[in-house]
Amino acid sequence: MAIVNLKINNRDVQAEAGMTVLQAAQAAGIHIPTLCYLKDINKSGACRVCLVEVKRARTLLSACTTPVSEGMEVFTNSERAIRGRRTSVELILSNHNRECLSCKRNQNCELQRLTEELGIRENRFEGEKTAATYEDFSYGIVRDTSKCVLCERCVETCKKVQGLGILGLEHRGFKTIVAPVYNLSFADVNCMQCGQCVINCPVGALTEKEDTMKVVEALNDPEKVVIVQTAPAVRAALGEEFGLPIGTRVTGKMAAALRRCGFDRVYDVNWGADLTIMEEGNELLDRVINGGCLPMFTSCSPGWIRYIEYEYPELLPHLSTSKSPHMMMGAMIKSYWAQRKGVDPKNIYVVSIMPCIAKKSEIQRPECKTAEYVDVDAVLTTRECARLIKMFGIDFNDLPDEDFDPDLLGDYTGAAVIFGASGGVMEAALRTVKQKLDGVKLDPVDFTACRGMAGVKEAEVDLNGTKIWIAITSSMTAAKPLLEEVKAGTSKYTFIEVMGCPGGCINGGGQPIVSSRIKNGKIGMGYKELRMKALYDEDVIKDIRVSSDNPQIQDLYKDFLGEPGSELAEELLHTSYSPKERFKIFND
Repeated sequence: MAIVNLKINNRDVQAEAGMTVLQAAQAAGIHIPTLCYLKDINKSGACRVCLVEVKRARTLLSACTTPVSEGMEVFTNSERAIRGRRTSVELILSNHNRECLSCKRNQNCELQRLTEELGIRENRFEGEKTAATYEDFSYGIVRDTSKCVLCERCVETCKKVQGLGILGLEHRGFKTIVAPVYNLSFADVNCMQCGQCVINCPVGALTEKEDTMKVVEALNDPEKVVIVQTAPAVRAALGEEFGLPIGTRVTGKMAAALRRCGFDRVYDVNWGADLTIMEEGNELLDRVINGGCLPMFTSCSPGWIRYIEYEYPELLPHLSTSKSPHMMMGAMIKSYWAQRKGVDPKNIYVVSIMPCIAKKSEIQRPECKTAEYVDVDAVLTTRECARLIKMFGIDFNDLPDEDFDPDLLGDYTGAAVIFGASGGVMEAALRTVKQKLDGVKLDPVDFTACRGMAGVKEAEVDLNGTKIWIAITSSMTAAKPLLEEVKAGTSKYTFIEVMGCPGGCINGGGQPIVSSRIKNGKIGMGYKELRMKALYDEDVIKDIRVSSDNPQIQDLYKDFLGEPGSELAEELLHTSYSPKERFKIFND
């Protein structure tokens, strides 16, 4: 690779040919503020916040789109550059809803941070504002265009990460807004509800639908037994909302905090993950032995489920019918647990703490309703969970580590913990399936080929003499080639894990929002890798690391379900799917 020599702020800098000024500056440890730029996703230069002065250039140039050249002299902090940036931000603010105190992104807003960094104290440009759209008709995502800065990060994320392009620029000039086609609701288009647009929005224009007060109301209802369950990926990120370093595992503090919020039982969805492996593993073996529809796709990512129902309905028979772990656990709480505890299921209120916005729509699926009640009553994202803890005045960082409640649903294995990382579901399934088929205790239990951040991972696995190919993918752009192979009948795989979000649940749309400085810059190990490491670290310290070895899961089958795939298990733990219409356009 050719090397280019340039100067930035009178410092000699070397950069690879083809780099932009922004990339060269970041590599040299020189900060240039950005707003619309998002590494590998968006670099339109539309916001004009990264303006720099280049010697002999007539105008200020956007650092994110200007390529480096030999002998170039760049000034990032000249008076001219700073004035240019200030004007850009002031113009954005002139058309922005500045109700910061009541905004969810208050103190974690990139526009707010820029305003502070640039010392903007007055609004020089006041006047008419673009007519705003506020819509919250979908179960998961709220859109408020009065806060939108037209950076297009959400547009490009949907297009490049999920390959959908649900969002785009509607209207022209001063009337321009970001919206689904025809300014429809997210509920009326083929949206995955994954929330990747939300975590990549720099402001509060896209947020999760808030359900915290619904949970507060349930906690204060004396007639309700309120049970909370936490997903594996939450422990790897919740601490970030309380100022702890990225990747800090807060399993014990999380359990302690939720107990102090007043939940009657505090459980871990990991128990449900172990149960999922029993059902999904049994389903895989049945398809392999009896000539069922292969390859089989995993089914625990609701964003992925929405995607395949909209985009590849002809492949629905390939989906496992197993419900996701928190839905299985909700069903068990309102049947098995209720029966053993003598509690009427109608009085039980189940709350799931999830890294995922799509889980909010999952609990509304009619296919997931058991008997006359829903499996899960409310979903709070990791961010909402943090807000609940703060609302209750709990000092999270000073809490002691506590265990989850141990009764009936309290044990979980290391295999369940890694569900939160891309490849974790596959590895957990392989541990149980291989141990069952080989007929001996699995040692070692690790399938390291399943790990890492690659968009697609594959491996050949020996199951008692039978070799199968498995694949793991996350994000729909990465998944699409695999789906096309299955559609064409050319896929070599037997089992494919699909996660809706890049990296899996550790990077779910409901997780703490990471600053673009971290996403764009260098911090050694990336934030997704740090969260992923936290899960594998917990897996290693667990005494039991194979789902089928969980004694409470064994008791569940012995005392209640009978065996995996039984009639009762099918009724309570399995679901169905149906093709979905891409757009709903209603005529007046």
